[in-house]
Amino acid sequence: MKKAGILNRHLAGALAELGHGDGVLVCDAGMPVPAGPRLVDLAFRAGVPSFAEVLDGLLAELVVEGATAAEEIRAANPAATALLEGRFPGLALVPHERLKDLSAGARLIVRTGEARPYANVLLRCGVFF
Repeated sequence: MKKAGILNRHLAGALAELGHGDGVLVCDAGMPVPAGPRLVDLAFRAGVPSFAEVLDGLLAELVVEGATAAEEIRAANPAATALLEGRFPGLALVPHERLKDLSAGARLIVRTGEARPYANVLLRCGVFF
Protein backbone atom coordinates (compact mmCIF):
# COMPACT_ATOMS: atom_id res chain seq x y z
CA MET A 1 0.00 0.00 0.00
CA LYS A 2 1.20 3.52 -0.81
CA LYS A 3 2.15 5.49 2.26
CA ALA A 4 1.83 8.95 0.70
CA GLY A 5 0.06 10.77 -2.09
CA ILE A 6 -3.30 9.65 -3.43
CA LEU A 7 -4.41 6.36 -1.89
CA ASN A 8 -7.66 5.87 -3.85
CA ARG A 9 -6.65 3.21 -6.37
CA HIS A 10 -9.18 4.30 -8.98
CA LEU A 11 -7.97 7.90 -8.88
CA ALA A 12 -4.27 7.00 -8.76
CA GLY A 13 -4.68 4.73 -11.79
CA ALA A 14 -6.67 7.30 -13.75
CA LEU A 15 -4.07 10.01 -13.07
CA ALA A 16 -1.26 7.74 -14.25
CA GLU A 17 -3.03 7.35 -17.61
CA LEU A 18 -3.34 11.10 -18.31
CA GLY A 19 -1.29 12.79 -20.99
CA HIS A 20 -0.52 16.26 -22.25
CA GLY A 21 -3.67 18.18 -23.10
CA ASP A 22 -6.06 15.77 -21.38
CA GLY A 23 -8.89 17.35 -19.42
CA VAL A 24 -9.76 16.66 -15.80
CA LEU A 25 -13.00 18.06 -14.40
CA VAL A 26 -13.00 18.50 -10.63
CA CYS A 27 -16.61 19.07 -9.68
CA ASP A 28 -19.05 19.54 -6.84
CA ALA A 29 -21.71 16.99 -5.99
CA GLY A 30 -24.34 18.85 -8.03
CA MET A 31 -22.52 19.09 -11.36
CA PRO A 32 -24.18 16.94 -14.03
CA VAL A 33 -21.76 14.18 -14.98
CA PRO A 34 -21.73 13.48 -18.72
CA ALA A 35 -21.58 9.95 -20.09
CA GLY A 36 -18.22 9.11 -21.59
CA PRO A 37 -15.38 10.38 -19.40
CA ARG A 38 -14.03 8.14 -16.66
CA LEU A 39 -15.61 9.06 -13.33
CA VAL A 40 -13.98 8.75 -9.92
CA ASP A 41 -16.63 9.67 -7.36
CA LEU A 42 -15.06 10.64 -4.05
CA ALA A 43 -18.23 12.14 -2.55
CA PHE A 44 -18.90 10.68 0.89
CA ARG A 45 -21.40 13.17 2.30
CA ALA A 46 -22.17 16.86 1.84
CA GLY A 47 -18.87 18.72 2.05
CA VAL A 48 -16.68 15.62 2.37
CA PRO A 49 -14.22 15.67 0.77
CA SER A 50 -14.19 19.36 0.03
CA PHE A 51 -13.46 20.85 -3.37
CA ALA A 52 -10.30 22.51 -1.97
CA GLU A 53 -8.97 19.26 -0.48
CA VAL A 54 -9.46 17.32 -3.69
CA LEU A 55 -8.10 20.10 -5.89
CA ASP A 56 -4.97 20.51 -3.77
CA GLY A 57 -4.41 16.74 -3.74
CA LEU A 58 -4.67 16.62 -7.53
CA LEU A 59 -2.38 19.61 -7.98
CA ALA A 60 0.27 17.79 -5.94
CA GLU A 61 0.13 14.98 -8.52
CA LEU A 62 -0.48 16.80 -11.83
CA VAL A 63 1.14 19.38 -14.04
CA VAL A 64 -1.61 21.79 -15.09
CA GLU A 65 -1.16 24.22 -17.96
CA GLY A 66 -4.62 25.78 -17.86
CA ALA A 67 -7.89 25.90 -15.98
CA THR A 68 -11.47 26.88 -16.86
CA ALA A 69 -14.39 27.57 -14.51
CA ALA A 70 -17.93 28.93 -14.81
CA GLU A 71 -18.17 32.71 -14.79
CA GLU A 72 -21.16 32.40 -12.41
CA ILE A 73 -18.72 31.36 -9.68
CA ARG A 74 -17.79 35.01 -9.02
CA ALA A 75 -21.26 35.96 -7.78
CA ALA A 76 -22.37 32.62 -6.33
CA ASN A 77 -19.25 31.31 -4.59
CA PRO A 78 -16.63 33.91 -3.60
CA ALA A 79 -14.62 31.37 -1.58
CA ALA A 80 -14.20 29.04 -4.57
CA THR A 81 -13.43 32.05 -6.78
CA ALA A 82 -10.59 33.08 -4.46
CA LEU A 83 -9.32 29.50 -4.30
CA LEU A 84 -9.24 29.08 -8.08
CA GLU A 85 -7.81 32.52 -8.84
CA GLY A 86 -5.11 31.89 -6.24
CA ARG A 87 -4.13 28.55 -7.80
CA PHE A 88 -4.58 29.60 -11.45
CA PRO A 89 -3.67 33.25 -12.19
CA GLY A 90 -4.75 32.79 -15.83
CA LEU A 91 -8.10 31.18 -14.94
CA ALA A 92 -10.47 31.23 -17.92
CA LEU A 93 -14.15 31.86 -17.23
CA VAL A 94 -16.99 30.67 -19.46
CA PRO A 95 -20.77 30.43 -18.97
CA HIS A 96 -21.75 27.41 -16.86
CA GLU A 97 -23.57 25.81 -19.78
CA ARG A 98 -20.34 26.02 -21.82
CA LEU A 99 -18.37 24.44 -18.95
CA LYS A 100 -20.84 21.55 -18.95
CA ASP A 101 -20.35 21.15 -22.71
CA LEU A 102 -16.56 21.21 -22.32
CA SER A 103 -16.69 18.64 -19.51
CA ALA A 104 -18.00 16.04 -21.98
CA GLY A 105 -14.56 16.13 -23.61
CA ALA A 106 -12.67 15.56 -20.36
CA ARG A 107 -10.76 12.33 -19.97
CA LEU A 108 -11.45 12.16 -16.24
CA ILE A 109 -14.08 13.55 -13.87
CA VAL A 110 -13.38 13.68 -10.14
CA ARG A 111 -16.54 14.31 -8.12
CA THR A 112 -16.10 15.82 -4.67
CA GLY A 113 -18.58 16.09 -1.82
CA GLU A 114 -18.66 19.88 -2.16
CA ALA A 115 -22.15 21.28 -1.67
CA ARG A 116 -21.56 24.94 -2.61
CA PRO A 117 -22.55 26.13 -6.11
CA TYR A 118 -20.17 26.28 -9.06
CA ALA A 119 -17.25 24.61 -7.26
CA ASN A 120 -16.11 23.12 -10.56
CA VAL A 121 -12.95 23.51 -12.62
CA LEU A 122 -11.74 21.91 -15.82
CA LEU A 123 -7.98 21.36 -15.73
CA ARG A 124 -5.82 20.92 -18.84
CA CYS A 125 -2.84 18.65 -18.18
CA GLY A 126 0.65 19.80 -19.01
CA VAL A 127 4.00 18.01 -19.09
CA PHE A 128 6.66 17.90 -16.40
CA PHE A 129 9.62 18.71 -18.66
